[in-house]
Amino acid sequence: MPGRQSSEQPLKTWYNVVANAEWKTHSDVKADYGVNVDLAHGKYVFDIKANHYRLVCVIDFVRHGVLVLWVGTHQEYDELTKRNGEKLKQL
Repeated sequence: MPGRQSSEQPLKTWYNVVANAEWKTHSDVKADYGVNVDLAHGKYVFDIKANHYRLVCVIDFVRHGVLVLWVGTHQEYDELTKRNGEKLKQL
């Protein structure tokens, strides 16, 4: 992400946690991330770098897979959630 170098290390940290996670349920995700993760329209939304950035993904608990759908600033995420999350639902 050009101009967003401050996201690099926090995203690497997120990746390392997720790569080593053995999440089987939503509760497992919450146990690792607590208030820094929410479930919105069937997608997981992680706060990155003290909520400066947001990462949206889906988690397949059966196959232990995570698919990143979107990464952006908190302000850009707010655009996704307008009109009852219309754009977020389309990801």
